[in-house]
Amino acid sequence: MPTSSARRITTTMTSRLAEGIKLGIGTGIKAAAATADRARPPRSGVTVLIYHRVGRGAQVEMDLDAHIFERQISELAEGGRVVDIDQGLALLDGSLPEPAYNPVVITFDDGTSDFAEISVPILVKYRVPALLYVSTEFLDSRREFPYAGTPLTWNAARESIATGLITLGSHTHTHALLDRVDASTARDELDRSIERLGEETGLAPKHFAYPKALLGTPAAAELVRERFVSASLSGTKRNVFLETDPYRLARSPIQARDGMHWFRRKVDGGLRLEDDLRARLNRLRYRGASE
Repeated sequence: MPTSSARRITTTMTSRLAEGIKLGIGTGIKAAAATADRARPPRSGVTVLIYHRVGRGAQVEMDLDAHIFERQISELAEGGRVVDIDQGLALLDGSLPEPAYNPVVITFDDGTSDFAEISVPILVKYRVPALLYVSTEFLDSRREFPYAGTPLTWNAARESIATGLITLGSHTHTHALLDRVDASTARDELDRSIERLGEETGLAPKHFAYPKALLGTPAAAELVRERFVSASLSGTKRNVFLETDPYRLARSPIQARDGMHWFRRKVDGGLRLEDDLRARLNRLRYRGASE
């Protein structure tokens, strides 16, 4: 019978092998998506990036190394392409003239403490605006996000806004998946989030992001339209000038394995195929989940 030490070694080796296989599959999908981009090049428009966490405290794909994050923000700042969400929407609907370049909007989801501790100082250093979509119940209850994600404090949220670069949006109250709740629950989730953000910051949120990037039921989607001026999903493609529904904004998720190479591809509106595959997986992965 194997010893406990042997079992630990076997478990570690199995875990590393699984991660290696996952990494290989992920890289292969990105390469296939890049090939698809050559057949169907991205159109001109606004790229909206999604970040979740920075600092590698969780060691998951949605948690970036701080050094890589700073390189990405520095490069975007140097290119002068970053606009805030309101400017991005005005460019998309023609309220502002179409620029000679493809702008980039930076967004974050959830509201973990590393946003204020790591991301905001980097954004301030390079004077880059960003929008944070907050799930307010986690800040209220101090309940951890998945993967031991410590919630932001309300005081840190207010200090982030005070930089003049950070906007807060709604991500529901409890991170509820709006494709599987009734209209009454969806209404409560949205209204409680709006209420708490207003109470704590003095500002009513204008922008919304669907948790897990899953579009809500028709009833929930209508409630979102009644309360906000935009709503974000996923999509890994550019939002095309004069052709984009502001309540179905496409966003490109930035992952740890993207590094700089795949990050640049996503900034340029590429890797749509990768997100198409991820969206199909998420519909299966979160089947039966509520948050």
